[in-house]
Amino acid sequence: MEHAAAHGGAGEERRATLYVVATPIGNLADISQRALDVLRRVDAVAAEDTRVTRRLLAHYGIATRLIAVHEHNERRAAGQVLALLAAGKSLALTCDAGTPAISDPGALLVAAVRGAGYPVTPVPGPNAAVAALSASGFASPHFLFYGFLPERSAARRRALAALAPLPFTLVFHEAPHRVEACVADLRDGLGGERRIVLARELTKLFETLHECALAEAVEWLAGNALRRKGEFVLIVEGAVGAPAGDEAGRRALEVLLPELPLRQAVDLAARIGGGGKKELYRLALELKKP
Repeated sequence: MEHAAAHGGAGEERRATLYVVATPIGNLADISQRALDVLRRVDAVAAEDTRVTRRLLAHYGIATRLIAVHEHNERRAAGQVLALLAAGKSLALTCDAGTPAISDPGALLVAAVRGAGYPVTPVPGPNAAVAALSASGFASPHFLFYGFLPERSAARRRALAALAPLPFTLVFHEAPHRVEACVADLRDGLGGERRIVLARELTKLFETLHECALAEAVEWLAGNALRRKGEFVLIVEGAVGAPAGDEAGRRALEVLLPELPLRQAVDLAARIGGGGKKELYRLALELKKP
């Protein structure tokens, strides 16, 4: 389903449209004028946590109606959103911080809205992973955004075994209560010689970006309890001399197939590894067999 985008600037007016609005990841000044205009103009804001979004709106004197759309009610809330769109209303979708549907709820709602034939318009802005990557200093022309690794160490190690040969800078999110265990598995699974940038509390008062070898990262975290507080983005160097072509495509498929539909996994694996889609599709079918 395709929709022509409207680019009317601050005064653009589109009815029965869902706007996907990126909001600050910490510093409330990191919001675009367009995002504020959209949040003022829409009939309702579908928010991951209405308390968080209410504070943001109040800071800018915005009193738009809020609807809760989070990971536990997203499918059910989609019906409410679709009903409002059917009535000609426009809505904004926000998450607690950053860009919706990127390691946050929103993708199911967006898919439902697009599937029903309504326009979905992104209003770009802050993203923690890209912010951290931009300040990492790693010069690789390609990166792989993985998001959150599995919570359990055994599953996390299996995921890292598939990622280890890839030549791309690796970007992860991690929670403070798991960061030490995660970094230890990164060291063991990827090799202690690789460089890592640990970015925490980005744009907030205690923002920290620390670069070191993976072999030193756990000790650095353990050296001060404050270093383990806040949300983390972990940027890790890619493998040197990693396999290319078919082998890189296979490795990419092994990571992507459990998470994505087959065709989407093949498309991304072809872009990552540079292999032919036809060959990768046959390989994906083989890998999907029980």
